[in-house]
Parts: sequence; structure tokens; C-alpha cells
Amino acid sequence: MSYQNISIDLQGRIAILKIDRPSKLNALNRETIDELHEGLIELENDNDIKVVIITGSGEKAFVAGADISEFADYSVDEGKDLAASGQEKLFDYIENFSKPVIAAINGFALGGGLELAMAAHFRTASKNAKMGLPEVSLGVIPGYGGTQRLPQLVGKGKAMEMIMTAEMIPADEAYRLGLVNHVFEQEDLIENTKAIAKKICNNSLVAIKAAIEAVNAGYVFDEDGYDIEINAFGEAFGTDDFKEGTQAFLNKRKAEFPGE
Repeated sequence: MSYQNISIDLQGRIAILKIDRPSKLNALNRETIDELHEGLIELENDNDIKVVIITGSGEKAFVAGADISEFADYSVDEGKDLAASGQEKLFDYIENFSKPVIAAINGFALGGGLELAMAAHFRTASKNAKMGLPEVSLGVIPGYGGTQRLPQLVGKGKAMEMIMTAEMIPADEAYRLGLVNHVFEQEDLIENTKAIAKKICNNSLVAIKAAIEAVNAGYVFDEDGYDIEINAFGEAFGTDDFKEGTQAFLNKRKAEFPGE
């Protein structure tokens, strides 16, 4: 499938999904959100792909925010629909994606850009990256999950400060806060992120999918994460991946997981 605002580069078992609107600093509009959703569906259905890395084109921005020109004249109902549809199609979809999603933050990640990165299962960043939620400076609040995911990652107090001041933080502070897992030189960001992805590829995608569901359940108010974990742990005993993994361990060989 061809896209106007994104590109997909398949590299073995790893897919590089790139937001490609450099003239707009990769800002998110409805069309780009739709294309990202369609691209992710394509990658989820590709049994050869085990890990997805999301990044931005160029060296300036991961995603510099939402495309303000698109919604500046929206009504209250249109604003609600913008947030609801975006969360369903992209942000919540990524958070619950059945394969690991890593955000490689290659520059500015502001507003919807930081929210996109936070929806991923974890994040890496280049040293020049800057992150923030500047929405209150526009008279609005984060609408793609930022008020929920940022406190989970950095704590309530720091999240409140970042949202209220609308200030950006540099990559090293994001690392100190736990917002990103690793910081690399700009030129090494993708290769080093791929190195992490390759480690993930050695493991059972079936088990990873179950682990994603169990971890996420711990952040849902009406679900018992421990119960989800117990059930997923038990279900694992009935999978081909469990049989392969345990036999490989007992026979001192590398596991070759059949996958889904």
C-alpha cells in the first residue's frame, strides 16, 4: 500500500515506520493519523515482522505536535471527536498493539508527538531531542492521552509541572525521569534502537503479546492485572512457543520460536 505522509521500511523482522512530513516538522493531522493506523494494521498482519520502530523523517523533529491549522476553528463537538477518534485509531491502538512498538525520538516531540511516543511500549531518543506538552499555551489541554500517560511515566508532580508550564525538557532529563529508556547520538539512534529490537526478536512473540496485555491491565482501573497475569501465565503452557522454549533450554540450544 502507498502512503502520502508515512513510509514503511521492512528490515528483516523489524519495521521502521516513519512519519514523513518534514515541511510540517512531521505534525499530525487526521490524514497522517489514518495512515499510521492503516500502516500499523498492515504490520500487525505481517507475520514476518516482530518489532515496529516509529520515528520521524529528518533530524529536527519526531513529531512537532498536532497540525494546529487543521483544528483551529473546530467546535466543542468537533474537538471531542478529534480526541476520541485519534485515541481510538492510533494512541490506544499502539499501546495495545500485539507486537512491541519502540518510539525512536529523533528531535522535537511536542504535544501529540510526545503523546505518540508515550503510547509506544518504550522510547529511545537522540541527544538533540526535546519533549513537552505545550497545549495549555494554546488554551487547550493534551487530548491524545497525555494527561494520563505522562504521570504514569514521570510521576504526578513532574507531569503537572510539564503540562502547566508548557516547557520542553531535553533528552538527558527525559532519561533521568524515565520518560525515555536510552539516549543516543543522532546518527546512532536508529541503529542502536534496532539493536534493542533485534534482542526482542530472539524471544517469543506469543509470550511478548501476553506480557503486553498483562502489563497494560495494571493501568486499567477495572481490571486486575495480577489475575490477567495468572491467566496468561497458565495459557502459555499450552503454546508451541512454550514447548520450544523449554525444550531448547533443556537441550542447551537456541530456541527457534514458530510465532503465531
